[in-house]
Amino acid sequence: MDIYDLKNAILIGFFMAFMIGPVFFMLIQTSILKGARAAIVFDLGVILGDITFILFAYYGSRPLLEKIKDDPRLFFFGGIVLIVYGLITFFDKENKKEKLEAAKTIEVPIIKNNYLKLFLKGYFLNFINIGVLAFWLGTVLVIGPTLNMNQNAIFSYFGVIVLAYFVTDLGKIFLAKQLKNKMTPTLIYKVKKIMGIILIVCGIFLVLKGFIPNDKINQLIQ
Repeated sequence: MDIYDLKNAILIGFFMAFMIGPVFFMLIQTSILKGARAAIVFDLGVILGDITFILFAYYGSRPLLEKIKDDPRLFFFGGIVLIVYGLITFFDKENKKEKLEAAKTIEVPIIKNNYLKLFLKGYFLNFINIGVLAFWLGTVLVIGPTLNMNQNAIFSYFGVIVLAYFVTDLGKIFLAKQLKNKMTPTLIYKVKKIMGIILIVCGIFLVLKGFIPNDKINQLIQ
């Protein structure tokens, strides 16, 4: 994996760590109410959920990935998945200002010092979010062909993503109190909208990339 791929993987991991959702807020609340160690255990459960989804996405889409390697037009499948996920993020009914402003503090019904329950809570809270699977599926469909379907390269790439995600989460855990105070309903609303737009734009680009020859894309860029 070259420096360019390494940089992209780190950026994806960093981006994912700030995707606003139940896991984001539960991680902050756990850190504040139970301490950094409890939050880290919770986050390890979340990470295991992501790894499970990556394995599902990779092995479940392997036949499609092999086709994409020979037919770049099939890139549009990954683009469509990202567009749909972006639209869901942008139009999520839970993202309305009124609901965000009326939302109460999230309860964290976790038994003190029960790290196994914390770990399982993180795993299942992430695992039941089908949107996370959609994100990983779209990412696998896009990244696989660019790495020539080399399994070691693909898993190394996603390993860097997960590591960057975890390291960023550690920063969130230790800055939880400051982060919680800054996450106002208005900011959450704007962040979700921006993330939805970014995913949609990336998806559109991938769809176009699948149907426009690379030489024409290079000409447009130049």
